[in-house]
Amino acid sequence: MANVREIIRTKRAAVSRFPISQGVKFGNLIFTAGITARDPDTGELVEDEIRRQARVVLETIKAILEAGGSSLDQVLFIRCYLRDFEGDFAAWNEIYHEFFPREWPARAVYPLDLGPGFRLEVEAVAGVPGA
Repeated sequence: MANVREIIRTKRAAVSRFPISQGVKFGNLIFTAGITARDPDTGELVEDEIRRQARVVLETIKAILEAGGSSLDQVLFIRCYLRDFEGDFAAWNEIYHEFFPREWPARAVYPLDLGPGFRLEVEAVAGVPGA
């Protein structure tokens, strides 16, 4: 059977104002978009605090993965962009460990100016068991 590209959509994640899919499933992999801390109901950016934004982002990634038949346990790779790398890295790492307490995915973290109010943007690649 050939691999098929499937767009993942969930109401548990904010809809982008841009032409971006929340996630894309191809074969046994899911790729999420770069996720920012937007409230899934209103689409508005949540408060400008790194721990709150990190939780919203990781909950959003969790929701997208679950909508595609996967979970955080299946995450293979995380890429995170932090606006204030030196000031926010420890707090990001703290929240990251709440969601990934053991057997961590491969990960890369980069500094990047994300614009006013945005403290981080995160993307993930996950496997889909049995796909």
